[in-house]
Amino acid sequence: MTGGTQMPEVANQMHIFVPMLVVVALTFVAFIRMGGARGRAVKEGQDPDFYKAHLGEPEPEYATAATRHYDNLFEMPTIFYAACLTAYVLGAVTGWVLAFAWGYVAGRVIQSAVHMTYNNPMHRGLGFTVSVLFMVALWVNLALSIFAGL
Repeated sequence: MTGGTQMPEVANQMHIFVPMLVVVALTFVAFIRMGGARGRAVKEGQDPDFYKAHLGEPEPEYATAATRHYDNLFEMPTIFYAACLTAYVLGAVTGWVLAFAWGYVAGRVIQSAVHMTYNNPMHRGLGFTVSVLFMVALWVNLALSIFAGL
């Protein structure tokens, strides 16, 4: 088609797995950071039995934030993975799908960078909002592809 708004089809459908790998890598980084934070907390006097059922004296804020961050990577990213796999299975990996997927990853990386460093909720929320907007765009694009194929 002519016009400047349509991105061309991507010849290699495998490209959709690259943004997925970035989110997977981010999850492993968060896991290592959580383990380090919990280890530090125990060294500083946190009762190790706390981690059996998370009962007792609360862990330090930095350990709770690291744990919450790791947990977050099993929430919204699950529908990101589902979207990427759906695009691949349908053969619907286009320039737009990749742009939306990478936009999601960028927002997620911003959110993670803030959460794992200075943890300002306003700044973290900006990254989250960006990622959600790209996620919605990704799923709307996929829905249009699905309905077009019915």
